[in-house]
Amino acid sequence: MRLSDIIRDCDVLSVQGNPDIEITSLTNDSRRVQPGSLFIAVNGCGNDGRQYIDKAIEAGAVAVMYESADERPDVPAAELSPSGNTGDAAPSAVVIVRDSRKAVAMAADAYYDHPSGKLQLVGITGTNGKTTTVTLLYHLFRSLGYECGLLSTIANYVGTRRSETANTTSDPVTLNALLAEMVEAGCSYCFMEVSSIGVDQERIAGLEFRVAIFSNLTHDHLDYHGTFAEYLRCKKRFFDMLPASAAAVINLDDKHGEVMVQNTRAKVVGYSCRAAADHSARILEESFEGMLLRIDGREVWTRLIGAHNAYNLLAIYTTALVLGVPAEEALVAISKLESAKGRLETLRGPRDLSVVIDYAHTPDALENVLKTLRDVAPERQLICLFGCGGDRDKTKRPEMGAVAGRLADRIFLTSDNSRSERTEDILEDIKAGLDASALARTVCIADRREAIRTALLLAPRGATLLLAGKGHETYQILGKVKSHFDEREIVLETFKTLESC
Repeated sequence: MRLSDIIRDCDVLSVQGNPDIEITSLTNDSRRVQPGSLFIAVNGCGNDGRQYIDKAIEAGAVAVMYESADERPDVPAAELSPSGNTGDAAPSAVVIVRDSRKAVAMAADAYYDHPSGKLQLVGITGTNGKTTTVTLLYHLFRSLGYECGLLSTIANYVGTRRSETANTTSDPVTLNALLAEMVEAGCSYCFMEVSSIGVDQERIAGLEFRVAIFSNLTHDHLDYHGTFAEYLRCKKRFFDMLPASAAAVINLDDKHGEVMVQNTRAKVVGYSCRAAADHSARILEESFEGMLLRIDGREVWTRLIGAHNAYNLLAIYTTALVLGVPAEEALVAISKLESAKGRLETLRGPRDLSVVIDYAHTPDALENVLKTLRDVAPERQLICLFGCGGDRDKTKRPEMGAVAGRLADRIFLTSDNSRSERTEDILEDIKAGLDASALARTVCIADRREAIRTALLLAPRGATLLLAGKGHETYQILGKVKSHFDEREIVLETFKTLESC
């Protein structure tokens, strides 16, 4: 593809050299440059991609793109290679853009031939429920016979082919490459998580969304955004950029729901579990095995539990209807769905113990899960084991402590992904939210493996133990070391110990 075709929508300030040079690959990672590549030097958080331009040229990049306020290239025009041969010391073209983050997204969209427009692309944003919702939508539409793609925190899928993911919302080059693979594989739909950070960093620029879903907005990511107002603004931008042909599916029970769509051109479709809306639901019965819902006047049994999952399922149902699925078909499919890995995942053990693994890592998510477990089995002792991630939003730590202190009978504070912080310091931040009564019911064990074992060995018969924060993750990051850590394995090993006692 010609460079001029790739950069058409990149808000170019100037081009030095040959704009019609042929580009055979595109990347924003200098380690992936090949002969014939366009290297886009992105000005990221704490990392200026321009420092890798020389390395990219040495690897064979025939064109480079970067942002500059003064429109002056780092590579003088006199030193540009007219041929594009890999043996030349300079690229054939240097493109200067106003915003490198947006430019890399628009360039990737063009290079991969606008793949999002060839799919029914559905994105969800919100603090909690994103992974569950997109995963269930993926399985629902596959059960209806459609080939689908999934872009989530847990994993990416092109049809049934799985690949690992590094971010909730992938970088634009990876994202568009995956969407192009979905088109090639015959997928009709793609369901993806859209994070506030992904919106802020322009990772979704140029994508054509058919449906955008808003789940809820609570305390999270303030380490990145600084203020809640900025966090909200980034979420809202997702809806501001929707075309009139799209639909905005919003949770009307969240006070920020209507704020999200104040300036959207999309058709707004609201859902609610409390009041009148385009689509509504009520929980009729609930147990560890599932819950009975009434959705738009029809009853459906689902294997998921909890009020937060009632909202997730209602969002799924509403989205399915927007995409043309008959109501009865949608409800039958919903009745067969199972929760995503690490979301209220239950393991049953000896002494009638139940261990619930959940990704809850915000105050609101932790409260939702604890309330669900309390409502489902009020007679059981409820034990909560959790920590907080290091190098992340510190202000939510005491809030999570306060939630656990209010709703759990016993608390075990331990490590999560402590990263560069001392686990003991993180635990002190959490303890700041516990009152005297809660502190008396709290045990601090920095080693998460030992904390899980201790909590299970001390748990009374019939107790429920919530392991919060890790969910689907099978690793732990302490310092700079990322080690294998699967809570399921630890729980099952401890169950064996209990059986032999």
